[in-house]
Amino acid sequence: MTAERSEQERDSIRASGPAEAARELHHVLRPFEAYALPRLAKALPSWVLPDHMTALGVISAFSIGACYALSGRSTMYLWLANALWVVNWVGDSLDGTLARVRRIERPRYGFYLDHLTDMFSAAAVCVGLGFSPYLQMPVALTILIGFYLLSINVYLETYVMRVFAFGYGLIGPTELRVLLVIAGSLLALGLEPTFRLKGVPLGMIDLGALVGVAGMVFVLFRRALTNLRHLARLEPPNVVKDPKSDSE
Repeated sequence: MTAERSEQERDSIRASGPAEAARELHHVLRPFEAYALPRLAKALPSWVLPDHMTALGVISAFSIGACYALSGRSTMYLWLANALWVVNWVGDSLDGTLARVRRIERPRYGFYLDHLTDMFSAAAVCVGLGFSPYLQMPVALTILIGFYLLSINVYLETYVMRVFAFGYGLIGPTELRVLLVIAGSLLALGLEPTFRLKGVPLGMIDLGALVGVAGMVFVLFRRALTNLRHLARLEPPNVVKDPKSDSE
């Protein structure tokens, strides 16, 4: 085999990459989404394309962050953020579904674009929360780092094991949106018990965020250990490889 591959050969190798991984989704609201999303996709006009839905998801995420940052001025921004979470769910969830319903999938393009925009969307929401009066900025940035670490683990799983399992356990992106809508509604209604921890004022969102970060660390380590045990069984340590396999 020659040291250099043609562009066609490289495209063939890339086509069998992580974008083609099997999807494993076991979230609480997955049955609802499996029923609703294809029907919503079929109801969209023909001029609406998957990229339009991706853009809608990103724009709504940045708008949500802006609403959280402005929520100190009026609780109406919290209600607006709740409404925008529904818009965000529609945009973020329907881009891939719309492509599959119309059979116009671009697996590698869609995989890359979708998760790239997720990084920016998460940053916009977390920074917006950090500028709100309801969450300390260090806590918001810790949540963002935790989200990035969980996402990186998912992408590594997708590449190494060819299984795409976005989300952890019964909690996925949609369930997280629901929790944020509930929290935003409680705050807008004035239900925000506060307390002090070593002189630092903490509210309900701060406490929930800290519990969430602890949960992120726990599930990340548990899933990483499970993955490493599985991979160790597939590739036992101290096993000499066949020299022929390196030359093929």
